[in-house]
Amino acid sequence: MPVVLVDAVRTPFGKAGSLYNGTRADDLVIRAIRGLLERNPQLNPADIDDVAIAAATQTGDQGMNLGRSASLLAGIPNTVPGYSVDRWCAGAMTSVTTLAGAINMGTAKFAIAGGVEHMGNHPIGSLMDPNPRFIAEKMVDPDAMSMGATAERLHDKFPAITKERADRYAVGSQDKTAAAYASGRIQKDLIPTAARTPELGWTIATVDEPPRPGTTMEALASLKTPFRPGGRVTAGNSSGLNDGATAALLADESAAIAAGLKPKMRLVTFAFAGVEPEIMGYGPVPSTIKALKQANLKIEDIGAFEINEAFAVQVLAFLDHFGISENDPRVNPVGGAIAVGHPLASSGIRLMLNLARTFEENPAIRYGITTMCIGLGMGGTVVWENPNFNGSGK
Repeated sequence: MPVVLVDAVRTPFGKAGSLYNGTRADDLVIRAIRGLLERNPQLNPADIDDVAIAAATQTGDQGMNLGRSASLLAGIPNTVPGYSVDRWCAGAMTSVTTLAGAINMGTAKFAIAGGVEHMGNHPIGSLMDPNPRFIAEKMVDPDAMSMGATAERLHDKFPAITKERADRYAVGSQDKTAAAYASGRIQKDLIPTAARTPELGWTIATVDEPPRPGTTMEALASLKTPFRPGGRVTAGNSSGLNDGATAALLADESAAIAAGLKPKMRLVTFAFAGVEPEIMGYGPVPSTIKALKQANLKIEDIGAFEINEAFAVQVLAFLDHFGISENDPRVNPVGGAIAVGHPLASSGIRLMLNLARTFEENPAIRYGITTMCIGLGMGGTVVWENPNFNGSGK
């Protein structure tokens, strides 16, 4: 049965422990779910068959089976089940693909996928206890445990991807994000979210906190390289540490249409793949090769790319492999995580909602992909078809 993405939303993203310093992680994803349902009143919440919510750190306010607890707190009837997902950065992406499998099997008609990460409440790696055998038995290099170190390793592997190229890509991400904000494009999918800090009291978040419009090459050139002396990875050409949540409504296409819901994207196929953990940023290359093969498509058939910008070098490695210019207008047209942030497990759906807007605005585009790298050496890619396709492009 064809699976469609009906709609997707997100909270504005904050800097870790800043905008949402006094806000619980589960309350962020609850707000995203409620905002999604408010935007789609045709859907009876009792008709939802399952809820899957992802988090990379599943303790405290990101524990207690987020899929079930957030569903109940969002007002979805207690007859609707839910579960949690963890595939690190690709958590929300995996929530989508797992639920899509159930819909395709005919065991569900409507489902909500989501992801949240409050990196202020849960610093990256907190409460993790990696098995010492990883290092003692030399299964992985210690660099594999540090995402920034893996990005430096990717620079080593591809010396043509210089720090200057990475910085130039980062400036482009900031510029595209600023232009998208100026045109009102990004705001369309942001759900106003209450936030409270001890210093400022209550406020309503309506825009992302992390972007730095006006970023220059000169400013980026002066930043420290914290992962290696004289390295190439900086805070400026990487995504930040962030707080935020996303949610998406998936459905069997015929059920969506019968309910009066207009699909925004049709899922073609998806794939996950593994690479050496030390160069985890290369993961989107094999996952995309695998997904395209499954879809019987070539990279030339893809008219829009949403690539998660965990690090500029990771995006550039992907583009170089497929012979795509870093200035190609098909790539991240409204910028990416380097500007708006990367609250780990939530980001997969941010890519999807961006692609859905691109499809809506460009009916000449038929196929697009969302892709991202994943810690400990993986990549994930989802191929989507534009239901608005008018037959004039690719």
